[in-house]
Amino acid sequence: MKMISQRKRIWGWYFFDWATQPYNTLLLTFIFGPYFTTTLASNLMADGMAQQAAQAQAQASWGWGLAIAGVLIAVLAPILGAIADNSGRKLPWIWLFSAMYFIGSGALWWTAPQDFSAVWALFFFGTGLIGMEFATIFTNSYLPDLHDNPDELGRISGSGWAFGYIGGLVALVIMLGLFQATASGLTMVGFSPLFGLDPATKADTRIVGPLGAIWFAVFMIPFFLYTRDSAVTGAPRLLITQSIRDLINTLKGLPRHPSLLAYLGSSMFYRDALNGMYAFGGVYAAGVLGWSITQIGIFGILALISGAFFCWVAGRVDRRVGPMPVIVFCVIALTFVALLVVMITPTSILGIPIADGSNMPDIMFFIVGAVIGGAGGALQASSRNMMTRQANPERMTEAFGLYALSGKATSFVAPALIALTSQLTGSQRLGVSPVVGLFIIGLVLLIWVKPRGDFSK
Repeated sequence: MKMISQRKRIWGWYFFDWATQPYNTLLLTFIFGPYFTTTLASNLMADGMAQQAAQAQAQASWGWGLAIAGVLIAVLAPILGAIADNSGRKLPWIWLFSAMYFIGSGALWWTAPQDFSAVWALFFFGTGLIGMEFATIFTNSYLPDLHDNPDELGRISGSGWAFGYIGGLVALVIMLGLFQATASGLTMVGFSPLFGLDPATKADTRIVGPLGAIWFAVFMIPFFLYTRDSAVTGAPRLLITQSIRDLINTLKGLPRHPSLLAYLGSSMFYRDALNGMYAFGGVYAAGVLGWSITQIGIFGILALISGAFFCWVAGRVDRRVGPMPVIVFCVIALTFVALLVVMITPTSILGIPIADGSNMPDIMFFIVGAVIGGAGGALQASSRNMMTRQANPERMTEAFGLYALSGKATSFVAPALIALTSQLTGSQRLGVSPVVGLFIIGLVLLIWVKPRGDFSK
């Protein structure tokens, strides 16, 4: 077999981020998520439910769907990682989860408002989401093998995340420019939706599912062309019982590796806070500042551009000084941004009154979006590299399964705290304040994290 060059292996690995980012950008955040809640709410109101109750029920249904998918990911991720480590085979699993991604995303086409089924919409969306998350566990575990020098892994991780952001940006621009109709019936660039898609049946929005599936299938080709598993002796075996036993031993042994334990705890809190900011950023802008979908779309484009640039920069910084300073800086920056968000209203900024009709709140929130995109992307990229330093090199896929577990085990905390605080204060603006506390907890736990981990020689 012809040897695959290091450059090709790295670029093949980059293309996984490019191929999967639209699931987060188009389906979860900007297009399908809002479509699901508005469509379900409209159908509930048509059945006689009051508007406010219908909107609450639709948001709750979306939240429960994500929560169920998150629980499945949290429970199965470390087990699958242990199986992959014991069998030495990762690519067959990636093929399986890629098929789940493709089927789940493509099937969202059959969610027209006229015969909308929330159960089936959530089932297929969850199928694609689980496929993406599980495939990510296995592809992340290839990172340590991409370069002989561990100090280069931060640059590679940051560049991969930046490349993924660019992919999400291109996909969002294509969706808004060629398919998604505005109130005028035309797209943001003044075209009729491509292929004659009828806005009346929401075909211009539902196309996001097949678009995401086709995008993924095309851009996963470089990954599969240039990625290979290490040679495995003997017939491949799943070793499920042995893998579960090894995972239990790993969990029992975590107290003997305090740096790894502290890092899993720290990243659990600050990633939960970051996901809360991602999940509620557009909702906050619409509810507090009264933004339109078009403005939220522009907000998303700006965040993706900022994220791509700062991921690339942070990757170079990571190479020079390691992931720890990047993580600390980004968590501090996001903490201050979260505080700033709470202090932005249509009539004041940081408690300082502004003139009626001033666009300063909008400008400030665009700046906030740029910082969230930049610091959030850099944080995730360096966190991925930090995991390679904290984990046992011989159990890397299992370690990334634990990393996924720590990211999902408390994924309900930020949404629940935001919902509870919003209800208690009666303020959507004050409702986002709990993320500040989650960031601070994550920052404090970093005190016990060794930059090179417990397994460094």
